[in-house]
Amino acid sequence: MFGGNNMQQMMKQVQKIQKEMETEQEKIEATDYIGTAPQDLVRATVAGDRSLKDLQIKPEIVDPDDVENLQDMIIIAVNEALKQVDDDTKQRLGKYTGQLGL
Repeated sequence: MFGGNNMQQMMKQVQKIQKEMETEQEKIEATDYIGTAPQDLVRATVAGDRSLKDLQIKPEIVDPDDVENLQDMIIIAVNEALKQVDDDTKQRLGKYTGQLGL
């Protein structure tokens, strides 16, 4: 039904794709993604594994009477960085879904 050579070739192709995907995943995890809030008042650096590595807040945004604004800016910056991780992951790994029939 299935030729032995065809099955071996298919397995080699799958292994090759799997190795390439692992390499791309390692590159993603080694990349830092930086999200910013408006006017660069808050910068969040997220690693490719989605861990928060750094958070920078400019002093002019800190207002003890308006903590909610600071919280909003932090959320914006972190979410932007996380979206960059997602977008890069889709771009780098998405090309393999067709090859694997996913």
